[in-house]
Amino acid sequence: MGLTVAHIRKSLLQFVFAGAYMKRWNDKLRPMEFIEADKQAHKMILAWILCRLNAGGLSPVQRLALEQEVVERAMFDYFLRLVITDIKPPVFYRIRRNPEHYRDLAMWALNELEPLFIGLEGDFWLRLKEHLLSPDKNDLASRILDAAHTFASGWELNLLSGMNSFDPEMPEIIRDFERKLAQREDLIGFKAMLGPDKTALGDFAKLCGQLRFQKRWSQTPRIPETSVMGHMFFVACYAYFFSLAVGAGTARRVNNFFCALFHDLPELLTRDIISPVKKSVHDLDSLIRAYEEEELHRRVFAPLRKEGWADLTARLVYYLGLEIGSEFSECIMENGRARRIEGFNALHASYNDDAHDPKDGELIKVCDNLAAFIEAYTATRNGISADELRNGMWRIREQLAKVSLGPLHVGAVLADFE
Repeated sequence: MGLTVAHIRKSLLQFVFAGAYMKRWNDKLRPMEFIEADKQAHKMILAWILCRLNAGGLSPVQRLALEQEVVERAMFDYFLRLVITDIKPPVFYRIRRNPEHYRDLAMWALNELEPLFIGLEGDFWLRLKEHLLSPDKNDLASRILDAAHTFASGWELNLLSGMNSFDPEMPEIIRDFERKLAQREDLIGFKAMLGPDKTALGDFAKLCGQLRFQKRWSQTPRIPETSVMGHMFFVACYAYFFSLAVGAGTARRVNNFFCALFHDLPELLTRDIISPVKKSVHDLDSLIRAYEEEELHRRVFAPLRKEGWADLTARLVYYLGLEIGSEFSECIMENGRARRIEGFNALHASYNDDAHDPKDGELIKVCDNLAAFIEAYTATRNGISADELRNGMWRIREQLAKVSLGPLHVGAVLADFE
C-alpha cells in the first residue's frame, strides 16, 4: 500500500534533519564538531560493506531481507536517538540493562514518534514499534549494525583521544571500544577494516569518514552547517520514505537508500562543487565527472578489486550509475549488467519487482534537491539572510513544483514550507 501526499510532510522531513543539530562527544575537547547525522551516514556505509561481505551464504531473498533489516533498524535507532537526545550514551546503556525502565522509555519515545510515522506504508510503523520494544537481538543484522556503530564512533574517538589525554575517563573509554571491536572480528571483512595492517577495505572505510570534513554551501554561512556526509544520510532517509510512498518493492527501496547514501561519494575527490558553477562553464560538468570516475577507479575500485572484493566494487559501480552514465538515471540489472530505463513511470510500471533489482533515478534526484532545500530553508528560518540560500530555494521550488512520482506530488510536499 502506498502513501497519500499528506504522509510525506514537513514535520517528518524536518524531524529527520534534526540530526544536523545533534553534537556528539560534547563533554570532550574536540578538533571539530562531531554531528549525529554524519556518524549515522558513516555507520551505514560500513554496515553496507559488512552486509555485502557477510551475505555470501544467503539466498538472494535472504540477502535482501538482511539489507532491509539493517536499513530499517538503523533508521529506527536514529529516530529513538533524536527523541532522547539529552540522555548520554552511558546512561542510556544502563537503562537498556533494566527491562522495565527501558520499556517505559521506549513507550514514551513511541508516543513522541507516532504522529510522524503512523501513516507510513502498511507495516512500517509496526516494524518500528516492534524494534524499539524488543531491541536486544543477536542476529546477523544486529551484529553488523553494532560493528558499524562501534567502528564509526571509534573513528571519532581516534581523532579526539590525543586531545583529551588529561581526561581520567579516556583510558576506560578506549578500552571499552577496543573490547567491543574485538567482539565483532568474526564478521567477514571487519578485521581487515580495523587493521593494524593497511588494507584497501580499511582505507575505504576510513576514507569515507573524511566526507564529514567537507561542508555544504561552503561559501555561505548557515545554521546548522551540514557536511557532505550528513547530506548523504538525509537523502538516503528521504529516498526510503519516498520509495514507501510510491509503493516500491523491497529491492527498489533498499537500492534507493544505498544509492542515495553513496551519491556524493565522488566528492571525496573533487569537493562539493555547486550546480551553478558546474553549469556555467562549457563542458565543466562532464569534465568533472570524467575526473571523478578516473580517481574512483585509481583510489577505490582498483585497490578493492586487487584484494578480492570485486563483488563489493561491482555493487558500488551500480549505485553510482557508472555503467549507465548517471546515478540519477533509472536502471535494472539484466544478465549481470546495468540497463538504463527511461524514466520513473517506465520503471514503476514494468520493473517494480525484486527480480529486476531496480533502482530509481529521478526519485533520488528529487530527494537530493529536497535535502538541499531543507538545508537552505532551515538556515533562513534560523536568521541567516543570504542571496545564495534564497536563490537556491527558489530554483528548487521551480524545479519541483510540478513533479509527480506516481501518487506522490512533490510540489505539494514543498507547499508545506512557507
